[in-house]
Order: sequence, then C-alpha cells, then structure tokens
Amino acid sequence: MDFTTNTKTWKWQVAFFLFLCSWGWVSGQLRYSILEESDIGTLVGNVAQDLGLNLANIKTHRLSLGSGGARFFAADQISGDVTVNGRIDRESLCGSSLSCLLHLEVIVENPLELYNLEIEVVDINDNSPIFPNAEQVIKINELLTSPGVQFALEIAQDLDVGINGIRQYRLDPNPYFSLFTTNRQDGTLIAELVLEKILDREEKAEHKLTLSALDGGEKARSGSTQVTIIVLDVNDNPPIFDQSSYKIDVLENTALNTVVIKLNATDLDEGSNSEIKYVFHHHTLDSARKMFDLNPHTGEIYVKGNLDFEELNLYELSIKARDNGIPTMEGRCLVQIKVEDVNDNTPEITFTSKTNEVPENAATGTVVGYITVRDKDSGKNGEIVLDVSPNVPFKCQSFNNRYSLVTSGNLDREKVSQYNIILTASDLGSPPLHNHTTITLIISDVNDNAPMFSQSVYQAFIKENNEAGSLLCTVSASDPDIGDNAKLKYSIAESHIDGSTISSFIYINGENGNIYAQRSFNYEQFQVLQITARVEDSGSPRLFSNVSVFIFILDTNDNHPTVLYPENAGEFIPQEKIPMSASAGYLVTKVSAVDLDSGHNAWLAYSLLESSSPTLFQISEYTGEIRTIRGLHETDNAEQRLVISVRDHGQPALSTTVTIHVRTVESVLQDIPKSSDFLSHSKPSSDLTLYLIISLVAISLVSLVTFIILLVRCFRKDTDSSSCGSCPLSKSHSQTYSDQYKPTLYLNSDGTLKYMEVRMVPAETQGQSYPTYFPTATEQHNFIPTKPLLFPNLTDLTQEADHTSDSRNCPLSMELPRNIRLSTVLREISENTLL
Repeated sequence: MDFTTNTKTWKWQVAFFLFLCSWGWVSGQLRYSILEESDIGTLVGNVAQDLGLNLANIKTHRLSLGSGGARFFAADQISGDVTVNGRIDRESLCGSSLSCLLHLEVIVENPLELYNLEIEVVDINDNSPIFPNAEQVIKINELLTSPGVQFALEIAQDLDVGINGIRQYRLDPNPYFSLFTTNRQDGTLIAELVLEKILDREEKAEHKLTLSALDGGEKARSGSTQVTIIVLDVNDNPPIFDQSSYKIDVLENTALNTVVIKLNATDLDEGSNSEIKYVFHHHTLDSARKMFDLNPHTGEIYVKGNLDFEELNLYELSIKARDNGIPTMEGRCLVQIKVEDVNDNTPEITFTSKTNEVPENAATGTVVGYITVRDKDSGKNGEIVLDVSPNVPFKCQSFNNRYSLVTSGNLDREKVSQYNIILTASDLGSPPLHNHTTITLIISDVNDNAPMFSQSVYQAFIKENNEAGSLLCTVSASDPDIGDNAKLKYSIAESHIDGSTISSFIYINGENGNIYAQRSFNYEQFQVLQITARVEDSGSPRLFSNVSVFIFILDTNDNHPTVLYPENAGEFIPQEKIPMSASAGYLVTKVSAVDLDSGHNAWLAYSLLESSSPTLFQISEYTGEIRTIRGLHETDNAEQRLVISVRDHGQPALSTTVTIHVRTVESVLQDIPKSSDFLSHSKPSSDLTLYLIISLVAISLVSLVTFIILLVRCFRKDTDSSSCGSCPLSKSHSQTYSDQYKPTLYLNSDGTLKYMEVRMVPAETQGQSYPTYFPTATEQHNFIPTKPLLFPNLTDLTQEADHTSDSRNCPLSMELPRNIRLSTVLREISENTLL
C-alpha cells in the first residue's frame, strides 16, 4: 500500500467531511465537528444562525447548553457562537471507537424550545504506535519449516483511530523474512512474518529484525520492537484446530463461569510433542480478556465478566494451541462471540424546564417543559411508552421521539396550588421494564378573585352628641388570592348628604376597615346614615367589592321640653280669667308642650310647682289641663300665680317652667267679642275640626304617594345594587315605615278632635311622638279664630322626597322634607286653637 497516496486521499475526505458539517444541519440534525485538543475559545459553530433565530433579538432567547455540555463547550447569548470551553481528549471520551459524538441540548427561551446538537470530536494524530513488548522472540524449526510459512507478530496499539491509527508495518530488509499484513473484520491491522527461504541453524542460529508500526497521520508517527528469531530443529507438527474460526451468540445476562464453547485441537506427533495447551494469542484485546477466560487444558472458554450489549456487542478471541515439543509448535483459531441484547435497562427520564411555576390562567395546551426518554436497549427492548399520572390537568405530546408536557385543563390555584405529576416510562421488552419520576409544578397566582366582605350588610349604632373620632364599626373582607393580589385597601364610595361629602361625616381606615365618626351627630337632624364601603385588592387589574353600611343615630335626652301654650315671651306673663261662679272641675286653661327628643325622652309630665292657693288648682300630669279643685270663695285672692313645670322622662330628666296668672272676674262673657266679630273672623269648632282632619289626611296621602313613587323607581332600577339592591329595607319594611309614619287622631267623647300623634321614626327605636291638644266642647266659648295652616303642595313634597332619595341612594332612609317642621305646625295649631 502506497502511504503517500493514502495520505492525500485521507486529507481530501476529511476536508470534504468538514465542509459538509460546517453547514450545521446534517441528516436533519444540528451537527458540528471540532478537532480534539482544540484551544479554549475555538469556534465550533453559530447555533443561532443555524436555527434561524433573529440575531437582533437573540439576547431575549437566552441561549444555553444542557448541563452535559457546559464542561467542554460554552454558548454566547449575544452572538449565538458555541466555543470550546475545556480540554477535549477524544481518547478519554470515546476510547477506540471510530466515531466520537457528543450529544448536547440547546435550550432556547421565550418561547421555551429544545434542540439536539451533536458535536463530532475529530481525531488528530497525537499518539504514537506502541508495541506491548520491546522485544519479540520467535522460534523456528530448521529445515522442517518450508518457505512461505507465516509467523504471527505482536501488533502495536495506537490510541488514535481512523486515518490516524496504525496503517502499515515495516520490517528491515533481509533475505530470509518478509512482512505480510491483513485487516481483520474489526479493523485491526495484523502483521505476520513470512519465511522466504529455509533456515539453517548451523549457518545462522539467530536473526534480529526491527519491526516498525506507522500510523496514517499527516505527520506520521511510528513505534518499533525488536524481533528475535531463534532457529530450532525439533518438533515438526503443530496442533490443528477443528475449525479455523468459530462464531457464537451469547445473551448479555449470561451467568458468570458459563462455558460458551469448548475448543479442540489435535497434534499428529506423539508423546510430549502432542500434549496441547490452550492460551490466548497476543492479538486478543484486553477488553475481550476481561470478559472471557480460557481453560488451558480443556480448551473451554467461559464467561468471566458481566457482559453488556450496550457497551460492546462483539468480541474476537485469538486462541493458540501449543504443544510441548521442542521446539514448541502451535495452531491458531479465531473465536467471534456476538452478544445478544436482553431487556436489562430501565428507561431513563429527563425533564427540562426553566421554571417549575405555571400561572393559573395558562391556556390549555401551554408547554410547561420537555421530556427526554432514553433506553440503552435495542429493538423492542428500547421502544418506550410514556404515561402521565391520572387526574391531573396535564398530558404529554410526542414529536420526533420527544415529549412535551402541556396543560390539558383549566388551573385554579385556589383549589390546587401544587401538582406532583408522576411520569412512567415503560419499554416493550419481555418482561417490560418501568421507570418513573415525579415532577412538582407550583401553580402561581393571578388576580382572578375579587375580595368579599364577611357580611352582606353592616349596621352600626351610636348615640347622638358623640365625640369626633369615635369608632362606629369595622368592616372586614377576605381574598382567596395571595401576595399583592390579596393585599386589601378599604375606602368609602364618595356621595353627598345635604350637600356635604360623606367624608365629612365618617372616615375609614384603609388598612383595617375601622370606620370612625368625623363629627358629632344630631339625632334630630339625622336618624340613619347609609354609606357604601369598598374593598380593593392590589392585583393587576384591581378587583373590588362594595357593601352597604347603615349607621343608626340613637337619641339622647339633650332637648328641654318646649311650651307651646301658653307662650311665655320675655317679661310677658300669660293671664287667664275665671268667673267667680266657677265650680269644682272648671277648666282654667291647658298647658301644651313638645320635646324634640323621642321615646321616653319626649314623654312629658306636668306638675304644679307653686300656687298662691294650693287647695284651689290642680293640673293633670299627662294632659296639662289646669282645673279648679273647689268653688271660689270671696276670701280667695282676686289674682292667683301658678308656676307649672313640664318634665320629660329622660335620664337625667330635663324640665321647663311656665308662669300663669289667673284673675277672678265676675263673668268671662264680658271679654268675649261680639257675635258679629266672632262670625266674621272665625269658623265654628266643627269646621275647625273638619279642617284639621282634612289637613292630616292630606299629609298622609302625600306621604303615601311619595313612598309609592320611590318604590316604583326602585323596582325600575332593580339591576343597580347601589341604588336599591343595597337598601336594607325590603318591600315589607317600606310598608311598615309607611304605617309608622301615619298620624293618629284622638277624639273627645263628643266627637271633637282631642289631639293628634305623629310618629317620626320606626317603632323599634321608640318613635318620637308630638302630642297636640285641643279644647273640649265645654271650652269653646274661649275659642279664637285661627289663621289658615300652610301645608306644602303635593308636587313640592314629591320633588323634595325624590331629591332626598337620590342623595341618600335608598328611598326608605329619607327624612321628611326639611321645610316642614312639625313643631312649628303644632305650635301654630296650638296658638290658633287654645287661648
């Protein structure tokens, strides 16, 4: 073989191969080649360009290599270049294998993708051939050995492979021996010594030759050994095997010490020259010697090591049969042992993902990671089926013998915050082998739940005249989300009450939901305040909820009774007249008073504090009527002074006094106006009673119509929770309130109106009553014509009721119109009725 020609051919083939690999994709695989022992920083290839990634946005893709490649290579995230990152020694990585491929994974983010990268480590001629022994000794029988006989020589070993491996042997020129080389099936070059002419021990008993081995590198390396040939003249028949070669199939799980074949060799000689011993020839590789051993006496070859089909599936044993003659003669045979695969490797599962968190709003089909499954077995033993644990919203999708783990259903962190997914890989061997791994995926939170209040409606009660800053109540809400999505902030929806913002009445702590009073409340001004509290989380987008809060103002006894009749203005002291003929029980006058408070705080009692004649007058505790106890005597003073006390039942009780002078006259008829004047300025008492009844009925009708209008408006806006839905009073409540606001008439036994009672608040809070008294029929002679009562028109009352409803956002929490002051009306009635 011409070494120069072989070197040129090899150089052309390597150049053409590197040219093909430089294009990136080879046979559908991203593949590069790199020479071993390349300097650190040597460019391997640009994966970004070969993958078709946009170089302008490559930084966002965050290129990286799998953990298996970081030891030798590095990927630049800016340029996409893959460069050498460490020393690469092909011999330590792949041994004597002709092909040395490093399988890497290129990980691309945004979106997450996984690519295969194969880098072939190309051998360089960095190792010289080495013979196992510096000297070989060969003994050859004289005369009996004919020319053309071949003698085996020790072969050299070269750690390099391919063209850099051993390509030829050279022998020093001599007239007796030549060199013959052959290539075995496994690619090993065998050199044998060929006898060219019969040896004559007497002419030359020893021949020393130099055997050189040369590799095929561009700068060829060589190694040499000395071959010493000793010429003998004894034993002339070598042992002969039954076959020159044997082929055997062995399962990889064959037990140790199992005999795989028994060799047999025969020798035509007799005696010690025919005694045979079996030994391994030098051509047998160390890898085969580790797995098999030979019985030197029986020729049995048995298993010595653990066979592994995935590591090596073919072994060649070169066996010698040597006799005990002098000189020793030998025969040779070749035993090829093929290892058959059994299903002894479980599948390997590798899960690749940059994060173990999946947002709960991830769409169905979202890729959460890639799964790589490998099985070292072959055939059916290496085919794999991958299963995912049931009852999880995830599944596997396969592509190009790879799998991706994707979502298969809706995720809800509030129900399940973490999934432990079991991946089971099974091969198709018999029996099948299984392997499983557990993947833990955490479901990350998104703001998909609005905060909710713990109550649908909140109520607070506080006494009037409270101090500013008093705690009214606390609203509380919860949010099933976590983090900022569950961080709550409380506030009050902006609204107005009587032209003032709600913030001037109350204040809410945004952190804990405490609601405080901003001012002192007056029951006589407001009985109920309705506000809308809001809670909002800190997520994106922000979610919120509203709730209605009703603040009920409770009455305290902070108003003194007010005397309506007789009116005591300044230094003027009211005077009453009684005739000398008055008998016991005569009605002198009637004291009328009201209290702006409600309940017991407005329940009035009358008492006589001072009297010039204590035995002459008495006053009714609850009606205020002052009557005589007995008839008048001539000895009685003509003018009596009475001090009346009006006291409520509050705690503590408040009172007011009024002084009345009673003058005795002969006859009260002298002070009565003429009948013509009376008729021209007044109406009969029956007309006045009828007028008052009509007025009260008109007030009742106005109230009833107002509530009906507001209820109709509420039903039309039933979809708006802030205008009606949040009102704490239902239809039955509105009817109850309508009934409680109706005035009650109390008549005398003769059918005339005695007094009326109007309740201003619901019965539960001990509604405030305003009693107004009218004289009985027996005192109609003291009647003075009244002026007409001024009541608002129905239209005005309805409009003001509507305005109040809109400002309060709840029709049933409205107050009566402010321009109708019941105390003023009652005072006007009393002034025009009782004198």
